[in-house]
Amino acid sequence: MLYLIPLIIFILVLLWLIFIYNKLVKLKIMTEQAWSDVDVQLKRRHDLIPNLVETVKGYATHERKTLEEVVKLRNTAISAKTTEEKIEAENMLTQALRQIFALAENYPDLKASVNFQTLQNELASIEETISQARRYFNAVVRDYNTAISIFPNSLIAGILGFTRKIFFETDETEREVPQVKF
Repeated sequence: MLYLIPLIIFILVLLWLIFIYNKLVKLKIMTEQAWSDVDVQLKRRHDLIPNLVETVKGYATHERKTLEEVVKLRNTAISAKTTEEKIEAENMLTQALRQIFALAENYPDLKASVNFQTLQNELASIEETISQARRYFNAVVRDYNTAISIFPNSLIAGILGFTRKIFFETDETEREVPQVKF
């Protein structure tokens, strides 16, 4: 009878380890799936940018530098390999896109263009979807990071190579209060 106690304890510990491992794997897969959702929306934005640049180019010929910068940043975002590189590149691209829409204020014909308005509305819709996907991704990353950080999960996570994921945070300039001048 006494020999059963260590066997029962061993089985309980083994079941506990399996439970923790499966939970961590599930959360890791959820973070990868959430990033994939963000990535799909970012690709939609990347596909829209050439049309936007061509439309603006027709009206704002003096703004070549700004347009070239947007194209360069788009290409950088597309070619980024790691999640960290993609997040950084996407934040820079977001800032450059804001400059394009600021250009429209200087070109009334561009601002009134149906093509430009359509592209602007489509981009606004994509940006909202990206924002939602980013919030979901960050929530899943938070849950994953919490799960691998709490004791005793942290012991198992460290041994099995589960590492922290980074959040898709907004660029610091997005947090700044816009200046209003009259």
